[in-house]
Amino acid sequence: MVSDDMTAQMRGWFTGRLPQGWFTGPPQVTRDREEIAIVGTLPEPPAGVEEVERGALIDGLIGRFREETRERRIEIAKEAEHKFRQKVSWGVACGGETVMFTTLSVPVMTRLRQSERQVLDTLVAAGVARSRSDALAWCVRLVGRNTDTWLGELRDALQHVDRVRSAGPDVNA
Repeated sequence: MVSDDMTAQMRGWFTGRLPQGWFTGPPQVTRDREEIAIVGTLPEPPAGVEEVERGALIDGLIGRFREETRERRIEIAKEAEHKFRQKVSWGVACGGETVMFTTLSVPVMTRLRQSERQVLDTLVAAGVARSRSDALAWCVRLVGRNTDTWLGELRDALQHVDRVRSAGPDVNA
């Protein structure tokens, strides 16, 4: 479990380090053991734009931001990676859509019983996934999307445990 204090420190650092005007407010900072994900919100498209045009406009705004900020994002990421010793990923939110520009794919080892492997093999055979690895990632995304509330409550509980644990005595002393 990662500490809230470190995430808050990172959020403050990125908010202070990012150029004015990139985002409409402070960026969202999400982290785990391997990666820091920075997602900033771009200004909303103008009201009154038809739905077909709105989708293309959002794609254009995101694409322009990605290209125009690439060099600065790389510089800031290198600085952050040196400071926090974790890789940095970038994304933006605009018009209800979130797009990640860069993310890590981290290998994870697991042991599955035959019935569980058959689920993955069915997804591969049906063309939902190219491999067992892709099928497992698909399953994780599906569970995450359908259990956001439950996972959010679980994360909140783990953060509470982390705060209580850090307030307790130092067992290494």
